[in-house]
Amino acid sequence: MAGGYGVMSDDETIDYSVHEAWNEATNVYLIVILVSFGLFMYARKNKRKIMRIFTVPHAAETSSETNFYDDVKKIRLRQQLEMYCIARKHDHHGQSDSVQLTVE
Repeated sequence: MAGGYGVMSDDETIDYSVHEAWNEATNVYLIVILVSFGLFMYARKNKRKIMRIFTVPHAAETSSETNFYDDVKKIRLRQQLEMYCIARKHDHHGQSDSVQLTVE
């Protein structure tokens, strides 16, 4: 089995290059798993801090939009109130003109 997977060579010595590569790959995967687990635990513990980082810019944009819509609603409400007052004045004057007295 000369040259077969690097296990034994012609001079009866064991070639450890495959084992060393496997050990290095295993170490890298182990480190990745441990770091991922650590980040997951940190994220579970500090969920509110992380969410606040992502929601602050979005909240600033919506606050300006809500202010704009609140202003538009106030203007529309003021216009409706003015139209209601004009209609009430018109109805009030119209009723006083149309009152008829009947004497029996």
